[in-house]
Amino acid sequence: MAVKSNLTNMVLVLGLTCLFCSAVLGGAYVLTKDPIEKATAEKQNRAIAQVLPHFSDLEYNADGHYYKATDGDAVVGYAIESSTVGFGGALSLMVGITPDGVVYNSSVLSHSETPGLGAKCTTDGRFMDQWRGFNPSVKKLSVTKDGGDVDAITASTITSRAYTQAVANALDTFNAICHE
Repeated sequence: MAVKSNLTNMVLVLGLTCLFCSAVLGGAYVLTKDPIEKATAEKQNRAIAQVLPHFSDLEYNADGHYYKATDGDAVVGYAIESSTVGFGGALSLMVGITPDGVVYNSSVLSHSETPGLGAKCTTDGRFMDQWRGFNPSVKKLSVTKDGGDVDAITASTITSRAYTQAVANALDTFNAICHE
C-alpha cells in the first residue's frame, strides 16, 4: 500500500527533516565552540606578544578593547584592537603602542582581503616592517599616494589605506586612554 501524498504527510516529513538538521547543527556548534574559542584566544595572545615589548603583567580593558602591559610598576605599552573596512571586507589588527605614542608593532588578527593582493598585508615583509617603530609625530600616517610616509602594498592601495586607518584608529584610542 502506497502512502498518499497530502499536506499532513508533507508537513510531518518537512518538520522532521528540519528537526534533524537543527539537531546536527546544534551538535556541531557544541563540539566546535570550545576549540574555536581556544584558538581565538591563542591567536590573540600571540598577537599581543608580537606587538608589545617584554612585559610581566597584562590588564584587559573591556570598554576600550585594549590591553595595558606592565613590567613591575612601569607601563611598557598598550595593545589595542582596531578594525576598519578594507577592499574585501573587515580588517582587524592588534596594534602595540609604547607609552610615548610610538607604534611598537602591528599584527593582523583577521582580514577578508583578496588572496595574492591585499592579503599580502600579512606576508609582505617590507609593508609590515615599516610599522615597527612608526612615530606619528615624525611621520605622516597615510600612504605615499596620499602624501604620507606609508609605502603601500603593490596593487593594493585600498588595503594599505585601510591598514593605515586601523593604525590611526588605534592611535586615537591610545590618545583617549592617555587623556582620561
